[in-house]
Amino acid sequence: MGTTPKVQVNVDSLAAMGKRFSQAWGRAVKGEQSEETHITFLDVQTMLETLSPRRLDMLRHVRQHGASNVRELAQALARDYKNVHQDVAILEATGLLVRDGRKLSAPWDELQANVSLLPS
Repeated sequence: MGTTPKVQVNVDSLAAMGKRFSQAWGRAVKGEQSEETHITFLDVQTMLETLSPRRLDMLRHVRQHGASNVRELAQALARDYKNVHQDVAILEATGLLVRDGRKLSAPWDELQANVSLLPS
């Protein structure tokens, strides 16, 4: 493969998200390999709230060190378990953290953010 795993975070409309999906589907139907991952937020505020500095620190830590469970992660970050649990749930729901049983991973080396300035 040789490529750095990255996720593209977009602030865009549902129509734009659908267009990206349709294009990826078309490539897959043609048998073309596609290794792209997109996460779309409908507004900048939601993206910024989801990718807060603490959550980005958490993603970096999990990417570099992994985490056997949420309790271990909270201890490593010297943060309250309840808050870390909530942050993990939010990042997991967006697809930025992946859970295998209790083990957490952040499979991305890079997160690229794109904000559309065009109307929806």
